[in-house]
Amino acid sequence: MTELLVVLVTGFLVIAAATVVGPRLGVAAPLVLVVLGVAASLLPLFATAHIEPEWILEGVLPPLLYSAAVSMPAMNFRREFGAISGLSVLLVVGSSLVLGLFFALVLPGLGFAWGVALGAIVSPTDAVATSIVKQTSPSQRVVAILDGESLLNDATALVVLRTAIVATAASFSFWGALGTFAYSVAVAGVLGWVVGRLNLLVRRRVTDSTVNTVISFAVPFAASLPATLLGASGLVAAVVAGLVTGIRAPRELSPRNRLSDTQNWRTVELVLEGAVFLTMGLQIKAIVANVQHDHGGVGAAVAIAAVALLLTVLVRAVYVAPLLRYLIARVRHGERLQARLQDMSERMSTPEGKQQTFEEVNAGRRKLSERDLDRFSTRVTRGLATIDYFLREPLGWREGVVVVWAGMRGAVTVAAAQTLPEDTPQRSVLVLVAFAVAILSLLLQGGTIGWVLRRLSPEIDQAAAAKQAETERTQIFELLRSSAAGIPKPPEPEGHPEQADFDAAMRYRLAVLETQRGALLDARDNGTFDADVLANALVNLDASQIALEMRGKPAD
Repeated sequence: MTELLVVLVTGFLVIAAATVVGPRLGVAAPLVLVVLGVAASLLPLFATAHIEPEWILEGVLPPLLYSAAVSMPAMNFRREFGAISGLSVLLVVGSSLVLGLFFALVLPGLGFAWGVALGAIVSPTDAVATSIVKQTSPSQRVVAILDGESLLNDATALVVLRTAIVATAASFSFWGALGTFAYSVAVAGVLGWVVGRLNLLVRRRVTDSTVNTVISFAVPFAASLPATLLGASGLVAAVVAGLVTGIRAPRELSPRNRLSDTQNWRTVELVLEGAVFLTMGLQIKAIVANVQHDHGGVGAAVAIAAVALLLTVLVRAVYVAPLLRYLIARVRHGERLQARLQDMSERMSTPEGKQQTFEEVNAGRRKLSERDLDRFSTRVTRGLATIDYFLREPLGWREGVVVVWAGMRGAVTVAAAQTLPEDTPQRSVLVLVAFAVAILSLLLQGGTIGWVLRRLSPEIDQAAAAKQAETERTQIFELLRSSAAGIPKPPEPEGHPEQADFDAAMRYRLAVLETQRGALLDARDNGTFDADVLANALVNLDASQIALEMRGKPAD
């Protein structure tokens, strides 16, 4: 017990030190932790280190993916969903098949089905690994695409892995595999949505921030565990629960509870991410020993892993190139529609204008209710905002290179490899290949992504960027001012303010903050402003409300 406590405490300190020292050395903290883990594996204490893969797949990844989903800008995820879904499904399946053929050819006696199983293990990019990319500040669209892909592609990879293992013992059915995937995602989506809504329903009635945060720690498992028991994807369920929570929390949870959530979840993320990278390095010696015992050497396995990593990059490049052309063509189409949508938006400033515009667009359909017209107006507003976003954040060959090179492997690959059945042909070699792909990916891609971005980043017009930021800040200030204009001010107190005057002033200021928050959230849902600028404005409102509440709530 004492040894375990010493290891845990040392691990916490190492994670903290790597987080602080790594950036100062110009090296991402995850890479430092992997190297330290490999060095620690040489110590006698960790000679036989083994981490149960279920602890990673069911204990570590759900909260990490949930937390990433909560903090992801929902509008950016929606805008990039076409690219995200293609990368998460089509690319993973294609990579699994190509790698499956390669592994079947270079590993005698393995067979195509087991090759596809290993291909599925090394195909998905990892949410923990892509945290390295965020430290290098690429474009918002690149971050949104990579984040969304890493949140969803695990489900595809694990379903392909499970299907390939089944195919080794029975006849393969394409439609059966497709049905399994559809069931896995659909059930997980429903469960995640239900858990996300229940989460908000319960937590908005809990005023204690500490209790609220403790409940939030249970949410990803409340979504993932039932989904896993039903044969669906627990990871997708956790992601959906996180997306629902992230979208609705600013409207339903108090600023104090959300601030507590954010601070505590950042700590959880730091510890869990660090633990994942440390354990990756810790296990390498035991895996290498198994391969040496069973097959007499590790050189061939590492060489196969290096070629496999090269193949994943090539297949990704082959897929991203036409995807990039499609996204650019989509932007050009939107640019052609921009003037028309702008005209429609200006004409819909009145209910009559909304009705007339709707009838023109929809060939004189029946008169609709005010609610239907508001929805139509919202669609036009969102369409304009999306076009502005695409024009402001263009994708070119530089961004395409970043999307290709930033697709790193990590915890999912390591954990999934260890779930291979014990009777898998050449199991120790397959596990080592998967580990080597993940570690080589982190070291080569993760270690050079900053350099790649610096070499490829176009010159930024600092004056234009500053002007755009100032314009958005001015627009947000005007939105906040106009949204509060309709709230009647309390009468000015005469002489020394009494408690009633103080209470009235507090109620007024809280009402103003609530109205302003609603206006900002409506703007967020419409995609009117930059997600980061809006997030900062919301943080400022939350800080103002917390400061007011600390002075004392108005008496009833």
